[in-house]
Amino acid sequence: MLLTLDLDSEVPIYQQIRDRIVEAVADGALAEGSALPSTRQLGADLGINFHTVNKAYDLLRTQGFIRINRKTGAVVRRDASSGPAEDGYADEWQERLRTLLAEAVALGLSPREVTGRCESVLDSFAVSARR
Repeated sequence: MLLTLDLDSEVPIYQQIRDRIVEAVADGALAEGSALPSTRQLGADLGINFHTVNKAYDLLRTQGFIRINRKTGAVVRRDASSGPAEDGYADEWQERLRTLLAEAVALGLSPREVTGRCESVLDSFAVSARR
């Protein structure tokens, strides 16, 4: 699995790992049942401490993106074809979206530009074409 991280970013490395894995699921690069590298292996591949990868995997597990088992390791729990989101997810997601949109508006992006960028990002995901 190829992940691109920005070690100079203000975004913590564990958050970047989490984000890149979620994007890979949305892009169709990781499907339900796909195995992820062990935390030690990914840490070695990225040249970072495996505890950082463990923190990212734990976040993904808590958010329902992966399941972790001693025998099978970390596996993608669901993808866009897995059916509707769990109850309450859309409401929680909308609250986070509200904050992100507020940042864009507060920093001067017009509603039209925000909408255009949202559509562009959604169009970039492979799963958009299947809907």
